[in-house]
Amino acid sequence: MARRQPRYTSHDSLLDAKPAATLDLHGFPATEARAAVAAFIKRHRSGDILHIITGKGKGSAGKSVLRPAVSGMLKGELKPLIADWSLDAGEGGFRIKLR
Repeated sequence: MARRQPRYTSHDSLLDAKPAATLDLHGFPATEARAAVAAFIKRHRSGDILHIITGKGKGSAGKSVLRPAVSGMLKGELKPLIADWSLDAGEGGFRIKLR
């Protein structure tokens, strides 16, 4: 009897879904980015998939500023609005599913 190999799938409903809207934060100072992210998330509906582009921080002096700021918001004050989130495929932003 032949052994069956387990089946693996790379399908990820959050990463594969088409976003309802995208917010590109390139060039935003951290304080403006925080306000823009909060407003962006609050104006969308439950179940929406959103894409927030932060960039990888290569244009910042020193280390990345926007990615940790947005991540902190998703884990903190915006957590009650978020059903799920992850880094996008290129790790230069976030995919978010609203509650």
